[in-house]
Amino acid sequence: MEPSGSRTTRTRRTTRTALVALALALLVAVAVPLAGCGGPDEPDTGATGDTAYPLNIVDDAGRAVTITGRPERIVSLAPANTEIVAALGGLDRLVGVTTYCDYPAEVAELPKMGDFVGPNLEAIAAAGPDLVLVTTGIQTETISQLEDLGATVVAVDPQSFDALIDSIETVGAIIGEPDRAAGLVESMEIQIHDIAEQVEGAPVRCFLEIAQDPLFTVGTGTLLNDLIEHAGGENVVTEPGYVAYSVEQLIQADPDVYLATLGSMSDPTDITGRPGYDAISAVAAGRVYLLDDNLVSRPGPRVVEGIRQIAEALHPDIFGQ
Repeated sequence: MEPSGSRTTRTRRTTRTALVALALALLVAVAVPLAGCGGPDEPDTGATGDTAYPLNIVDDAGRAVTITGRPERIVSLAPANTEIVAALGGLDRLVGVTTYCDYPAEVAELPKMGDFVGPNLEAIAAAGPDLVLVTTGIQTETISQLEDLGATVVAVDPQSFDALIDSIETVGAIIGEPDRAAGLVESMEIQIHDIAEQVEGAPVRCFLEIAQDPLFTVGTGTLLNDLIEHAGGENVVTEPGYVAYSVEQLIQADPDVYLATLGSMSDPTDITGRPGYDAISAVAAGRVYLLDDNLVSRPGPRVVEGIRQIAEALHPDIFGQ
C-alpha cells in the first residue's frame, strides 16, 4: 500500500497539473481564432458594400453558418476576435466583450459579457447581438448554449499564421468589411515577408516556455510553433500540441535560445535562478528572452509584432538587439 503522504503529494501534483492544463487553454485563447474554416461561399443576393448576403461559411468548429445580413450588434467572447473586429473598423458595432478583452484601449468601456471560461449568457441575450464570435475548445459548450438562445455564432480558432490570414478575410466578409480585411492582410504579409528575408538561413534552435510549475511548452501544430518558424527559429520540441516538459528534457534538448511568455498568467522572471537551468546553453550564455504574451498567444493582427519580437531574440545581430 502506498503511504498516505505519497498519495497526498501525488493528488496535489495531479490537481496542479490539471489546473495548469485548464489555464493553458485559457492562456492561449485569451492572451491564446478559422484554421479549419472553409471561408465564405460565393454569395448570391442581398449585397451590402462588397459583401453579398446571405453569406454561407464553415467555421472552425466545423459548423455551416449562414450570415443573413450585415451584423450591426456584435459580441466577442475572445480577445483575439475583439482585436480582429476592431482592426477591421467594427469597433462601433461591438456591444459586448469579455473581461479579458483589453485591446484596443476603447474596449475597456464596452459592456462585459463575463469572462472567457464562463460567458454570461443572460448578459449576451440582453445585448441582442446579431453575431457572436467565439473560439473552440473550452467554449465548445457555449456554442450550443448560444444557439439555443437563437444567436448566430461563428467559431474562430486559427492554429497557424496562414489560417489566421484566412480568419481575418472571413471575418471581414462576415461583417461586411472585405476591403479592410484585404488591406490588413496585405500589410501583415508584407511585414512577414520582410522578416523572412532578413532571417533567411540556418534557423536558431530555441525553446518556448508558456507556463511554470509544472513547466509547459508548445510543439508542432500550434500557432506559437508556426510563429517561431516564421521568425527564423527551430523549435527543439517535436511533440505535437501543448507539452509538459522537465529540466532533464531541457538539458538534453539544450536550446541555444530560451523564450518565455510573460503575461497575467505567466511569470517566468526566475528562469536564470532555477536549479539545474545553468546547464542549459541558452541560460549559460544569457540568451533568455521574455515575450509579450498578448502579441504571440492571441491569434489576431498583432502576431506580426510577436513574430518580430521572437526574431529580434533569435537574431540580435540582424535586428540590433
